[in-house]
Amino acid sequence: MSIQVELPDGSELEVEEHATIEDVAYEIGTGLGDDTVAGKINSELVAKEENVSEGDEIEIVTDQSDEYIQVLRHSAAHVFAQALKRIYGDDVKLTIGPWTDEGFYYDIEGIEIEEEDFEEIEEEMQKIVEENLEIEREMLPREEAEEFFEDNEYKREILNNEAGEGDEVSFYKQGEFKDLCKGPHVSSTGEVEGFKLLEIAGAYWRGDEENEMLTRVYGTAFPTESKLEDFLEKKREAEKRDHRKIGKEMDLFSVPEHAPGAPHYHRAGMTIRRELEEYIREKNKELGYEEVWTPELNKAELWKKTGHYEAFKEEGEMFAWEQDDTEYGLKPMNCANHSHIFDSDKRSYKELPIKLSEFGTVNRNEQSGELSGLLRVRVLTQDDGHAYMRKDQIEEEVKAHLEKIIEMYDEFGFEVNFIMETKPPKAQGPDELWDEAETALKNALEEKVDDYEIKPEEGAFYGPKIGVEVEDAIGREWQLGTVQLDFVIPRNYGLKYVGKDNEEHYPVMLHRAILGSIERFMGVMIEHFAGDFPTWLAPEQVRILPVTDDNINYAREIQEELDDFRVEIESRSWTVGKKIQAAHDDNVPYMLILGDDEEEAGNLSVRDRKEREESDISVEEFRERLRDEVEEKKLRTDFLN
Repeated sequence: MSIQVELPDGSELEVEEHATIEDVAYEIGTGLGDDTVAGKINSELVAKEENVSEGDEIEIVTDQSDEYIQVLRHSAAHVFAQALKRIYGDDVKLTIGPWTDEGFYYDIEGIEIEEEDFEEIEEEMQKIVEENLEIEREMLPREEAEEFFEDNEYKREILNNEAGEGDEVSFYKQGEFKDLCKGPHVSSTGEVEGFKLLEIAGAYWRGDEENEMLTRVYGTAFPTESKLEDFLEKKREAEKRDHRKIGKEMDLFSVPEHAPGAPHYHRAGMTIRRELEEYIREKNKELGYEEVWTPELNKAELWKKTGHYEAFKEEGEMFAWEQDDTEYGLKPMNCANHSHIFDSDKRSYKELPIKLSEFGTVNRNEQSGELSGLLRVRVLTQDDGHAYMRKDQIEEEVKAHLEKIIEMYDEFGFEVNFIMETKPPKAQGPDELWDEAETALKNALEEKVDDYEIKPEEGAFYGPKIGVEVEDAIGREWQLGTVQLDFVIPRNYGLKYVGKDNEEHYPVMLHRAILGSIERFMGVMIEHFAGDFPTWLAPEQVRILPVTDDNINYAREIQEELDDFRVEIESRSWTVGKKIQAAHDDNVPYMLILGDDEEEAGNLSVRDRKEREESDISVEEFRERLRDEVEEKKLRTDFLN
């Protein structure tokens, strides 16, 4: 009996029933069959031994495919596990070891391991690679698999809950090592040429804080040593730019133990935050938004109206409690409160779009193990905005927002990528609205953006969306802003406006955040600039360095003349060299070195953080140059010779 499968070009291929991915590849061509490493069935990466079914969409994965690196890293995790077993024997309990975006990890129990042990483990891994062991798939009877894991409750849990319902389960074997695994894997350990163990962390089994704490070892792997070295160099650069390290050095923020996931902004960090808020306020004004404020505390009934209660409460992401037989919560999003404001009066089609913006603080009960500085927090402030509009206004509004997003990210020096996410399987709302909305988003993107990516079926349940992804100074990609269309909240909440026909209609709701959240944006921005902020954002824009204590009064006069800017005086009795070094370490854009010669002439000697210097500059000239740089929001300190 034959079945039909669909290939990436849309053509159909007839294969035998129960054919595998590898069989499909050989049907296409002998060379492709020989090169097959794995496959994708309906977009899911699977082993080449996996069976296909009638109507499946099939892709073949070779060592030239983007997905190959994931398969290689999965195999590297098995090489790591085999090395552990060789060194520690049955003392080590293996749990799970998947690939990740940057490598792989393996969660283990039963042994104490430190980073000092990495060298010995890597040496054993290298032996396994050099042995070039064939990696083979085996199907074992379930009873035999249960006996194999008699002393490993973690593997038994996987076996009972996640290994399917058949009489046989999938194992992979390399030399003396074998493990429960559905794959895919490369053909031999010899393909794992470039690998490195990176760090150790703690991780709860299955991410549940009620479960055992395991040891998680992170590593990475590449097809070649040169690609590994490129990655490690990028990682070293990323570590230098770590926003947590720079935030501490520059005294920008802290996340203390008494407030996990809740950043505290120190004086310098608050200066940056205020600048960002004022910057976004100006952009909002240009887009026609009116600023509002809504409380963090609400009755949970509010989110039941919009349909968000189930999504946040049931997933454990909402902080909620009972009081006087009423359930309250801290808001996890701002849209329900903004919808209340829209609903507080009768609305006419003539008023639309109505645009509300807020620097709204929201609370998300993120897992403690996932918290990371400013990048993953529990308390965050979104530069949130909601526009309530008619269907015929969608395209123009989206275009205006795209223009503003492109303009803004360009001013920060970010490369921007746009991603359109379309109707998901569990979409709500009429099909015709989805069609109109997706068409409007595509039209706006095609007019305003050179290129964009489409991710089918990844939109929100309430509407399609455009994700804003930026590339930082060292090529890392970050998801930040978003523009989303929503047909569900207006219907769930009962929002209406009176149309030209004198009938009531549901508005379309546009959710947008230009920065995304101030916390995440600041974290990304700190790493992008490595603390060398553009002058308009720098917490301290100018530092005056008196050569001796006798020049302090002149320094104070200059500080007064530059009172439009953030200017500090270095009053410690240090040498000029030490004062300059301290200013460099603090990433101050400009230093004014004032000695007797400058005081007598009534001028300045200016030095910037790139070590360029210029003497005999008048105070007025320096002030005007600085004003131009700040007002034009220039990215670089560039007015010195």
